[in-house]
Amino acid sequence: MNFFEKTLGFDPKTMKFRTELIAGATTFLTMSYILAVNPAILSSTGMDKGALFTATAIASAIATLLLAFMAKLPFAQAPSMGLNAFFAYTLCQAMGFSWQHSLAIMLIEGIAFIVITFFNVREMILDSIPANLRYAISAGIGMFIAFIGLKNAGIIVSKEGTFVGLGAFTGPCLLGILAILLSGVLMARNVKGSLFWSIIIATLAGIPMGVTEIPSGWLPVSAPQDLSPIFCKFDFTGLMNLKTVLVVFSLLIINIFDTIGTLMGLAEKTGIVGEDGTIPRVKEAMMSDAIGTTCGAMLGSSTLTTYVESASGIAEGGKSGVTSFTVGILFLIALFLSPVFLLIPSAATSGALVMVGVLMLDSVKKINLNDISESFPAFITMITMVLCYSIADGICLGILSYVIMKACTGQWKSLNWTLCILSVLFVLNFIFG
Repeated sequence: MNFFEKTLGFDPKTMKFRTELIAGATTFLTMSYILAVNPAILSSTGMDKGALFTATAIASAIATLLLAFMAKLPFAQAPSMGLNAFFAYTLCQAMGFSWQHSLAIMLIEGIAFIVITFFNVREMILDSIPANLRYAISAGIGMFIAFIGLKNAGIIVSKEGTFVGLGAFTGPCLLGILAILLSGVLMARNVKGSLFWSIIIATLAGIPMGVTEIPSGWLPVSAPQDLSPIFCKFDFTGLMNLKTVLVVFSLLIINIFDTIGTLMGLAEKTGIVGEDGTIPRVKEAMMSDAIGTTCGAMLGSSTLTTYVESASGIAEGGKSGVTSFTVGILFLIALFLSPVFLLIPSAATSGALVMVGVLMLDSVKKINLNDISESFPAFITMITMVLCYSIADGICLGILSYVIMKACTGQWKSLNWTLCILSVLFVLNFIFG
């Protein structure tokens, strides 16, 4: 106990060790859907799905264990559900980067995040973005993720006359609908690990439907999948340009807002926020995120972030780093269960993707809709993320429209030099990118 007290912030006077372990198991169960979803999303780029499972588990374990020892907080970290979509569908598909280029960009972003965290630059960047745009970015990413879930199941398909439309009721489509309904019902009934259970039930239902395919000689336990197909496969050629700078900046903005917003919300739930609004050891939590992202890129995964699902463990009584330490160990144990997670079809993860979108839509209610100069840029941010199929384009067009609206209405005090410089860079990127 003395070890846990010194290294993980466990206080035997106010905490129970058994409670911390249960809290960690609850958090893992709630967020373990990422072990199925992240490989499903990133493998669409041509990356090896088995290697991606290993990378996801190890990167999540490293980041969460770092957070446990550095910040001593009951939070967990794993690949971001917004930034894995950014990696696969914006960088690789919309912008034409190879997955090797994209991993190099993730490495650059991770190193940059370490630097700006160390020198506290993140506060300057965060303060430069208007609050309404921050809320819109979060909501827009949520809708983008939900759209991906609908697309992966074939519920929404491309159509020549209308661009998109309702797909045919094939096996994957019906399984996707079942997964979405399951996740919604289970979450509404406050079932712990509702997203995880919706994926498992949908996967089992997919067996008689012919969507879930079980290989001959399948066993639920195996040695960890080979990581070599994606380990340190960086390609830096052709990345020294303005386009890359803007992409890295977009990644930093999303990561900063996602991490800080989640940390603030979780800290409120644990009751550790000071009277002045400060969060104890928040810099250490941010640093573990940044180091985890850098390690994740080396392993072959997208950017990592603190998970809001950590709230489930906090609700169970988790208060110290013992909770996050437990989550990290469970991610390592999951390495030997890869056959179970790799069996899951993409359609079965649609429910988790759609429900993540529903949860992220919560920030819309914080947007000031009474002032058109605030609501218009927020709307542009959200809708263009989905319709342009690009998180980066949504952020760029949102900031541009904000600057134009404020300049044309004479609200110069609402602008700052950072926003103006960014707008010029965005315009140059659209012209020459």
